[in-house]
Amino acid sequence: MDEELHERVREIIATIPAGRVATYGDVAAAAGAPTPRLVGRILAEDGQDVPWHRVLRANGTPAPHLVHRQLELLRGEGVLADGQRVDLRRYRWQPE
Repeated sequence: MDEELHERVREIIATIPAGRVATYGDVAAAAGAPTPRLVGRILAEDGQDVPWHRVLRANGTPAPHLVHRQLELLRGEGVLADGQRVDLRRYRWQPE
């Protein structure tokens, strides 16, 4: 994987403000990544020191294996979910 792209993805995720979320696709588009799956892979391998919990799937839900922890962290920042889905119209942050 391209080290520059890897760092760009991490930098974009680091700029998502508390109380806001972005989708894997949002981050991929802003970083110039070929696919949102690459963003997920970077987070899985090297995302523990960035606000990984602010990145959601395109439908506003967390990854199934992270759902409880991710929603707990988001709730602590004021991002409320309806069941397991975050309202992207309300909380979405768009990278510039």
